[in-house]
Amino acid sequence: MYLEGTSMLISTFPAGDWQTNCYVVAPSANAECIIIDPGYECVGQVADVIAKHKLKPVAALLTHGHIDHMWSVYPLSTGYDIAAYIHESDRHLLSDPYSGISPETVMMLKASLSIDLEFVEPSEVVVFDKETTVSLAGIEFELLPAPGHTQGSTIFKICDEVTTVFSGDVLFAGAIGRTDLPGGSQVAMSETLRDVVLPLPDDARVLPGHGPETTMAIERVTNPFLLRIAQGLDAV
Repeated sequence: MYLEGTSMLISTFPAGDWQTNCYVVAPSANAECIIIDPGYECVGQVADVIAKHKLKPVAALLTHGHIDHMWSVYPLSTGYDIAAYIHESDRHLLSDPYSGISPETVMMLKASLSIDLEFVEPSEVVVFDKETTVSLAGIEFELLPAPGHTQGSTIFKICDEVTTVFSGDVLFAGAIGRTDLPGGSQVAMSETLRDVVLPLPDDARVLPGHGPETTMAIERVTNPFLLRIAQGLDAV
């Protein structure tokens, strides 16, 4: 899909049983691109998008380190010889993603796979620990730390003709990310919603980690968690 009012190309698909939205972002076809949140066994799907639009990957961005968002980051980073960007607080999940999910989920996952998978970091990892801006594939990305779902959750914001926000598992259409997993915090989530999410412009297009896209204008008046924050309450 192309963003309305701009030539920017954003191709997305839900990866695997977790239906994690993976995004391939480029200024246009026949250009460099960024891979955001490569989820469960999506190497082939990413390759199809790259071939279809004649793109060249230059980096992978991770909104956070949960296994459903980073499963394929190592093979993609290695295969395309690109760096993976992640908040410093979630870096450990690249090599130990099981520490970010519940013990029950770990047991179910290992049973369903019939093998005990080992994860390793990509050869090049770029970490950050505060709000910063990076230029990748000719696109300026604002990296906005947004803890709560995980300590290192980050929102990626592009300010072009259209403001585009990749919200990961911080903000969904009508909902927010859970805070009961290791590294999660209800207090931090409320602070993030107040200080990072609510200040986003109404016309911002929100592309979440799961489910359909939305806009800040819609979420500001319909999302029950944001409504609570706007009233000076905690999110939950």
